[in-house]
Amino acid sequence: MRVNLDDPLTTAARRAVLRRKRFLRRIYAEWYTGLAQELPLEAGPVLELGSGAGFLVELVPGVITSDVMLVPEIHAVLDGHDLPFAVGSLRAILLVNVLHHMQHPRRFLAEAARCLQPGGRLAMLEPWVTAWSRFVYRRLHHEPFHPESPSWEFDSSGPLSGANSALPWMIFERDRAAFEREYPLLEILSVRPTMPVRYLLSGGFTAPGLMPAWTFPAWAWAERPLTGGLAMFAQITLAKKSAGRG
Repeated sequence: MRVNLDDPLTTAARRAVLRRKRFLRRIYAEWYTGLAQELPLEAGPVLELGSGAGFLVELVPGVITSDVMLVPEIHAVLDGHDLPFAVGSLRAILLVNVLHHMQHPRRFLAEAARCLQPGGRLAMLEPWVTAWSRFVYRRLHHEPFHPESPSWEFDSSGPLSGANSALPWMIFERDRAAFEREYPLLEILSVRPTMPVRYLLSGGFTAPGLMPAWTFPAWAWAERPLTGGLAMFAQITLAKKSAGRG
């Protein structure tokens, strides 16, 4: 039976999957830890977009959890294209596998630049394009994957079913010069490719896991020499420049 990704009940069911599949949970814990380490020391609220089935709040106490649709255990329903926050009010915005679902990423990036305080961070974990991931995302993954698309925007069928998994790579690698020209207040601090095989071994949210959780450290060690050219994901961190810079 085909799963309706845009049904809030699907996200609620994924919450249970993430708690049951310990290998997958360790992947998310690693992603969340990496994002938490990017938080600036200054005071201020932290927003998570697309909290969905996740548990970032366990690693970043006080984070404002949100999603584009009403799902259990979130603080707010909001759209990243139109953030209900004042200018310079947020210390950080964190995302895991969210940007590539945004039909109008330019609007989101403009909103992030508006809402972040000077020195604030926009940190995300997103799909990335490499020779290996091109094969995986074209052949083994359900989401649309169009690295050749000339436009960052795409036709969307829904908040989760609509996507272009290549979008983060297009913005921050292929079209980096255009990004820097259009968003002079947002500085790319780092792009760290990661995780060539562990997500596949976890089975994600729909397939059975291929490895028990106790093998996780060994697979993390085995992946290290493969990460650069074969990564499936990347951790991307941006900072809002202070007044007078840029």
